Amino acid sequence: MALTDAKLNRIHRFGAVQRVMGILLMIFSLTMLPPMAVSWLYADGTAPAFALALSINVVLGALTWWPVRHSRAELKIRDGFLVTVLFWMVLGLSGAIPLYVADQPGLTIPQAVFESVSGLTTTGATVIVGLDGLPKALLYYRQQLQWFGGMGLVILAIAILPMLGVGGMQLYRAESLGPVKDTKLTPRLVETARALWLIYLSLTIACAVAYRWAGMDWFDAIGHSFSTVSTGGFSTHDASIAYFDSAIIELICIAFMVIGAVNFGLHFVAFRSRSITGYWSDPEFRVFIGIIAAATLGITALLMLTGTYWGFEAPLQALFQVVSIGTTAGFASADLNLWPSMISTLVILVSFICGCAYSTAGGLKVVRVMLLFKQGLRSVFHNIHPSAVAPVKLGARSVPDEVIQGVWGFFSVYIGFYVVLVVLMQLSGMDPVTAFGAVAATINNLGPGLGEVSTSFSSVGGFGLWLGSFAMLLGRLEIFPLLVLMTPYFWRR
Repeated sequence: MALTDAKLNRIHRFGAVQRVMGILLMIFSLTMLPPMAVSWLYADGTAPAFALALSINVVLGALTWWPVRHSRAELKIRDGFLVTVLFWMVLGLSGAIPLYVADQPGLTIPQAVFESVSGLTTTGATVIVGLDGLPKALLYYRQQLQWFGGMGLVILAIAILPMLGVGGMQLYRAESLGPVKDTKLTPRLVETARALWLIYLSLTIACAVAYRWAGMDWFDAIGHSFSTVSTGGFSTHDASIAYFDSAIIELICIAFMVIGAVNFGLHFVAFRSRSITGYWSDPEFRVFIGIIAAATLGITALLMLTGTYWGFEAPLQALFQVVSIGTTAGFASADLNLWPSMISTLVILVSFICGCAYSTAGGLKVVRVMLLFKQGLRSVFHNIHPSAVAPVKLGARSVPDEVIQGVWGFFSVYIGFYVVLVVLMQLSGMDPVTAFGAVAATINNLGPGLGEVSTSFSSVGGFGLWLGSFAMLLGRLEIFPLLVLMTPYFWRR
């Protein structure tokens, strides 16, 4: 009887997961409306592709929701993992529909899915060459994918979870990026999601206005604000930010990329207290700024020593590339292939570190690197003083050992997946440098890589693109939610 009850409980919970998935998919279908409006505004002929995508997503969502529309089981944390992973996978597929069916740019299924996943995970890697000739609606759609993916569509859905009739903390914990996932900015979860999105929207509007003031037209300003605040890196031009040839635009881009890569909890505190003093009191923020400053000084010196740039252009290019790559935005103000290979490799390596927890950036996150470094120092200290008690601290707060263990576990799995993916990329036909850069570009949600993928993935075959899509999902979900679903133990219980 107990076994039967357990099975019934599992069925009810899977029904609740299916119900949430159906509603979220129908909500996602509404994101096809803005690019349809852009298509009609510019008369570019792509409206039918978005109308078809909207229809397919609504029908699939309704068919998923209808059989279990009365399920009301409370979601557990394991169900939150399932919803989050399924939602990002389904979104990657459904988001590819307009990119595949549109006459331009004529993508294959692996290419369309790669482009869609790249947008939603704010990676910014692209298979499209010839953006300047692409229909306006498709250009807008790519930017919009990154904007929604930046804060996380699941977090957006949490703001309206009362209409879903399920608990939201499980989705929030599964979706939040960082080593500690229980922190809420406000007592109620819905208020947290709404506060984050209000800040996110406000920053996007400010960025768009700043771009327009600096000389972009409104289409480019809005599109680039979407991908800047989300640290996504998609552009409406093949030359990316270099297209505008403007130091002011580059400085605006730098400022908002940094803002997007900062813990949004700090933005919330600053907004609520009307004070920016809380930023510098945060140890992760201080280290984040320190890494950017140190890397910029080092790259500037190398650029000048190698004769790549001189005068004001050297520090500006160094700062832009360090911030762009370090925050995993991936905008380009110069072709890294033309830089000495040592410099371009160093810049790519920064992408593994930069970006704060609870931000739109990818990579390991600064706080994890800090904890790994502090734990290493503690191990050395314990070798000298075996009986001493030396807690790992962030600021004045001691970090529990289970958090340290979780960070080490994440790091080891991250590196393990990285090595395996590099080997598989080489099996797909890439040379070692390109394979290293391709995995760095995808699992770090960065965008540009090294070698043949320094500007686009257009030359990568289908197998390599599926691997890249998988790596981008791994990076966006920070590995463990996806890894949990790959274990038999998850499905047995």
